[in-house]
Amino acid sequence: MFFDVIGLLLSKIFVFTGVVQGKGSFPKPLPPEEEKKYLALARAGNAEAKNILVRHNMRLVAHIVKKYSGAAETDDLMSVGSIGLIKAINTYQEGKGTQLATYTARCIENEILMLLRAGKKHKNTLSLSDPVGFDKDGNELTIMDVVAEEESVFSQVEQSIRKEKFVKLLKNILNMREYTIITLRYGLEDGVPLPQREVAKKLGISRSYISRIEKKAIQKAREYLKPEDFLGE
Repeated sequence: MFFDVIGLLLSKIFVFTGVVQGKGSFPKPLPPEEEKKYLALARAGNAEAKNILVRHNMRLVAHIVKKYSGAAETDDLMSVGSIGLIKAINTYQEGKGTQLATYTARCIENEILMLLRAGKKHKNTLSLSDPVGFDKDGNELTIMDVVAEEESVFSQVEQSIRKEKFVKLLKNILNMREYTIITLRYGLEDGVPLPQREVAKKLGISRSYISRIEKKAIQKAREYLKPEDFLGE
């Protein structure tokens, strides 16, 4: 499984920023007939149909993220939630007795829960009885409840080779300060990501400045890197 802090950074570069347009504004869900039409086109390999399905289901990502507000940064939750959405669009099969929205919601939650488990792991406080959220009926979920064998959108990535390639390219693209901040924020060297406030304290600059540099670095990376190099077909 390749869902780790580098996976989160890749999602911010290639996924979330590509499907959200405007601040907090998402298109309405598609009518059933249009959804069916675009699903058929997507199965036939139409990339624009997939993009339309993703954009019109981002409201669902935002809705599910609200359940886990406070458990992680909203931007991170939205990023990995959008990964789950794309995974759902790519793997959904009609005629299985499950509606797209139901299947998509499950995929979104799986990705979010993997992020929360990874966060606990990196804090060295992992326990199978630790709560990570609540199900749709309000029942508390523990890590043991949500351990699954499903692969993330990055499952096709060969871990060691592509990680090394990604980090090397990133170092060439970013200046020293940008690379240092991204390295600390996403644990590129030691696998331990730090929140913005801790990076700000470590470098002796403001949290807002850290945020601005991080966003600038991600934008710069998006201009130079190609998603097919890291996200698979």
